[in-house]
Amino acid sequence: MTVIRGIEPPEDKDLGTFWDGTRAKELRLPTCRSCGTTFWYPRTTCPSCLAEELDWRAASGTGAVHAVSVNHRPEKYAVALVELDEGVRLMSNVVNVDPDDVTVGMRVRLSWEALSDGRHLWLFEPEG
Repeated sequence: MTVIRGIEPPEDKDLGTFWDGTRAKELRLPTCRSCGTTFWYPRTTCPSCLAEELDWRAASGTGAVHAVSVNHRPEKYAVALVELDEGVRLMSNVVNVDPDDVTVGMRVRLSWEALSDGRHLWLFEPEG
């Protein structure tokens, strides 16, 4: 099972480090040098202190499903809010499992889908 294909996300030049990470199949999370906050979604300033000095750190790639919805059209697929072990939450599809079997609390790990320009889109699959 794979993600429903659609329009590919544009590459934002301000977030080049993030997109470069996806080319290496590495999910990089922005972390503020000033206050230490790790956050999601990628942006150029810290949401806690508004500092612009950020580091991009590789995420462990593991976490747990925080919430899930199964969509039935055009084909059945699971969309989940995943809480990474680093404490941030992000939305993605859960693949390589029957969508009806995806449950809150399920441990998941990163999986990747290639985009046409060498970047990859992050997905999750059951851990183990």
